[in-house]
Amino acid sequence: MLRVDLHLHSNYSHDGRSSLQQLIDRARECRLDRIALTDHNTIDGALSLVRMEPELAIAGEEIKTREGEIIGLFMTSRVQPYLAPEEAMDLIHQMDGLTYIPHPLDRHRAHFRPERMVELAGRIDIIETYNPWCEAAANRAAAQLADELGKATATGSDSHSADELGRSWMEMEEYSGAGDFLEKLRFARHVVTASSGTGRRA
Repeated sequence: MLRVDLHLHSNYSHDGRSSLQQLIDRARECRLDRIALTDHNTIDGALSLVRMEPELAIAGEEIKTREGEIIGLFMTSRVQPYLAPEEAMDLIHQMDGLTYIPHPLDRHRAHFRPERMVELAGRIDIIETYNPWCEAAANRAAAQLADELGKATATGSDSHSADELGRSWMEMEEYSGAGDFLEKLRFARHVVTASSGTGRRA
């Protein structure tokens, strides 16, 4: 089984504090098998990480749209910020990537209203149902919405420094390509430790 974290940041993000090498070292220490680097509005760090550690890294980007934020996974090029959500999602899918909605109902972050999530459902692949920096009620609401929409779910650490890695992750079977990843993700085990969500204010 693979240990996977699909939502984390490096110092390529304006609020990230760790270098790519620090994330690699910490991932090995935590026995994480895959990490998706999803820096804010840039893919530069993620593409560098893929070149450095192709077996470890998944290239991603957390894109600020005109409404909420969208993560693209298995990306090959940047999607610019401040597009309409539909346009950003379509660009991700055009490069055979997956669309992942982070902290979807959290009132402290850029997010989509529940009714917009329903409208966008045909373009959504994955909904984050546990983010350690969200209120518990927001995570529960996201899980309920994902169930109603029949979407794959994810636990993401939303780490902004290397020491926040390894507090939550998913365990899933090996996969081949983005499409197979999405199917295997549906059966992943979500793991949250007692230290998850400690040490940083959202």
